[in-house]
Amino acid sequence: MPELPEVEVTRRGIAPALTGRKVTTVALRAPALRYPLPSDLARKLCDRTLAGIARRGKYLLLDFGVGTVLLHLGMSGTLRLLPPATAAGRHDHADIVFGDLLLRLNDPRRFGALLWIEGDVREHPLLRELGMEPLERGFTAKALQLRLAGRTAAIKQAIMDSHVVVGVGNIYASESLFRAGIDPRRAAGKVSLARLEKLVAAIRDTLRAAIRAGGSSLRDFFGCDGDPGHFQLEHLVYGRADEPCRQCGTSIRTIRQGQRASYFCPRCQR
Repeated sequence: MPELPEVEVTRRGIAPALTGRKVTTVALRAPALRYPLPSDLARKLCDRTLAGIARRGKYLLLDFGVGTVLLHLGMSGTLRLLPPATAAGRHDHADIVFGDLLLRLNDPRRFGALLWIEGDVREHPLLRELGMEPLERGFTAKALQLRLAGRTAAIKQAIMDSHVVVGVGNIYASESLFRAGIDPRRAAGKVSLARLEKLVAAIRDTLRAAIRAGGSSLRDFFGCDGDPGHFQLEHLVYGRADEPCRQCGTSIRTIRQGQRASYFCPRCQR
């Protein structure tokens, strides 16, 4: 599933090309993805100028002044920039055409979302309960400690909770905890402030490194230019079960946490 780095890579790929452009055509080829598609989107968008593209968690927010297109890539979605005459494929469910440039949403599993929101988009039910943005100033060790206070859940599951902090998916949680030297099984509420300082820095560093590498392409993710990400080549623990730790040589272990695989070094992470 595309996480924060993949969504941010997508945003950075499409925003410079589309911001300031006017919508000329809209085509929807499915009645619904995760939610029903807005059937009147063409009427809402045609002749409207895109003011900018923001990201909140794993959601992309296309600001048209009078309203916002909210996009979520789901488990397998991608956005591509293409020539307008490009023929649509089987899973190409939505097109927004900006003159000589086409923004196309492809989603084989149909778990993504495309919604039209009028009013304050950040008060929409999908967004208003989201947690801290890990790349913004408000994400601090003290703020994280307050949200984790009293939690008995494992720290890995806690930092994957979008009500605590957004966009730290399974890959990036494992990688960040390794960089911080924290066992993924440790109770979230018992991680000291000093260790949370290291974790906050590790989350930031991991996400920024992933963005620089174009995200992680393990199965479905491709950027808006059709190229895969390369951060999977830099993984320190994720997907490396039984391989030697790059720091100490101990075999990387894998366990199941919340039905997801967790990778860690039993020597480096305490």
